[in-house]
Amino acid sequence: MVKNPHLYIVFFILLFFTTGKAEAQYDKQQFFYRGQHLLFEGRYQQAIDNFNKLIQLDPTLHEAYFFRGIGKYNLGDFMGARTDFDKAIAIHPIFTMAYHYRAITYSRLGEYEKALEDLQEAIDLRPGYNGLYFSRGVTYLLSQQFQLAEKDFNRFIRHEPRVSEAYLNRGACYLYLKDTVKALHDYDTAVLLNKFDPEGYIRRSRVFAMQEQYPKALEDLDQALSLDPQNSFAYFNRALIRYYQNDINGALDDLEKVLKDDPGNALTLYNRALIRTQIGDYNNALEDYDRVISINPGNVLAYYNRAALFIQMERYKEAMRDYDKAIELYPDFANAYMNRSFVKNRLGLFAAAELDYRVAQDKVNQYKSKLGDTTYSAFADTTQRFDRLLALDAEFAKKDFNNELLQYRDVDIRLKPLYKLLAGPAENKIALEQRYYYEELEKFLLRQSIPVSLFSDEPETDPERIDFQREQIEKMIQGEDGSADLYFIKGILDFQSKLFNASLASYNRAIERNPDNVFYYINRAALQSEMIDFISSMENNVQILTLDQAGTTRTRVQEQGRHQYDYSGAINDLEKAAMLAPDFAHIYYNLGNLYCLSGDFPRSIGNYSKALELYPYLAEAYYNRGLIQIYLKEKEKGCMDISTAGELGIQDAYSVIKKFCVTEQ
Repeated sequence: MVKNPHLYIVFFILLFFTTGKAEAQYDKQQFFYRGQHLLFEGRYQQAIDNFNKLIQLDPTLHEAYFFRGIGKYNLGDFMGARTDFDKAIAIHPIFTMAYHYRAITYSRLGEYEKALEDLQEAIDLRPGYNGLYFSRGVTYLLSQQFQLAEKDFNRFIRHEPRVSEAYLNRGACYLYLKDTVKALHDYDTAVLLNKFDPEGYIRRSRVFAMQEQYPKALEDLDQALSLDPQNSFAYFNRALIRYYQNDINGALDDLEKVLKDDPGNALTLYNRALIRTQIGDYNNALEDYDRVISINPGNVLAYYNRAALFIQMERYKEAMRDYDKAIELYPDFANAYMNRSFVKNRLGLFAAAELDYRVAQDKVNQYKSKLGDTTYSAFADTTQRFDRLLALDAEFAKKDFNNELLQYRDVDIRLKPLYKLLAGPAENKIALEQRYYYEELEKFLLRQSIPVSLFSDEPETDPERIDFQREQIEKMIQGEDGSADLYFIKGILDFQSKLFNASLASYNRAIERNPDNVFYYINRAALQSEMIDFISSMENNVQILTLDQAGTTRTRVQEQGRHQYDYSGAINDLEKAAMLAPDFAHIYYNLGNLYCLSGDFPRSIGNYSKALELYPYLAEAYYNRGLIQIYLKEKEKGCMDISTAGELGIQDAYSVIKKFCVTEQ
């Protein structure tokens, strides 16, 4: 875990630019200073909106791209930030701070060589700026060039001896270089410089734990938690220390606190399963192992230890299946062969048991003959225990738990909904020059008997007002024998009252009277899709796009019934609408949604792209296309689309970026 270099330099950057440009127009200066103020306050989305306006006023203002990049960086949108820093540098090629921040961004993206190139460029431009050496030290540390990192932190500390983060990071270098004495000295210094930062106590506690000075480690973790009672990392480490001191209940309590914050934390569940097994709480231990394997089906130790638990419970067939899986994942796992041999003996499979025993012995002999070869699997070492609690920095944790303490639970990411015409005043959140103008839509809206606008999310409505409007429309239909537009309006009002069948009947009548009206088909398609979603939600059979903590995605159907839902009727309506109005962007956006729900992802992406050709500011299209591209493992394209959606105002974009586009350092 490396202290974020951004914490040290952001205030300098903002102060550095406070002077602005003397020749800038007053309105530009106002946007510029307001944007900086928003960044100071941590209101990053509003800051981005502010700099968007500034860029529209003057697209050559390199500082505007730079500060918008800082806003995106703080929201975890590193790809979007990098793009903005690229633009700032293209406009002003000797802009030191843009090189600096782009380097930090490259570092967060794991592109360390590019980060180091940018930092060298920045150092060449401003060799006296010490923050550059801090950031380069962090980059060297992340890329495991520890001696070079130590050298840069030494230089930084000579000029800035009171920055606690520098000692924390140099201490990490010393730990990797196996010098616990120097590491402990740096952590002591960091704590002295900033007694209110829990990070110093947590880092120091880990050194004490390595030295088996458990009371000191526990004291530091208690202090960290007094400063930050929600710090899951501190609870996780304290659980290990309590376990080593035979405080089993205390360890379980701390693991429970971690899981309260993140119930899908695989590493914590695994450790709790081991402890529960040791105290004889077999059923709960089994439940924990099941959850670990559900989150991380490639975790060999989870299968191996669950098999041992099954043996304790005398469930030998299930134990054998788990040993089979462990051996499938690691064919050199001698202990798994040995234990499977025992299980087969219990099941009366004596010949097969003898074969497993011989294979285990062969694996052990091969291992012993290659002890000097570090590439050979340590799973053939029968002297090693595989039921020990794992710390965050344990070698196996790095490999099979994604080197993270807090893994994200599987998160259901839903597409932004279809566009449709609904009763209510238009929202005016989009800047005037970015608004979508479609002449036929404007004419159609002007002739309606009540205010109607194009919406994605449903507007807030007054049910009494909707009921009153529906009554008035019904009277008008009776008096005029029902024009097509009146039936269409009735369909809208029925839809907003969740009277789906009545709404469908009204849209059908509208289309019978005027089969060439594109907007009737758009709304009927949206209604049919909504009806499917409503029915499926009632039956707990909902198809959703799901992304997991590794950044992979899948379409999952949560099934309790056996219905297969058919969106072809809605798709046919939209294809008809596209024939009637081939230049109306929102038709293709809606088609993108329905083809996604139908599982036809290439056609879905094609339709979102067509919508964006017609209307480049359709944020929901970027958002949905981004999700699908991530699903199809085109992660960089997908994350850039999500970034653009965030830039255009979709706040959900940044939570998606943080979960699925950021590699934790």
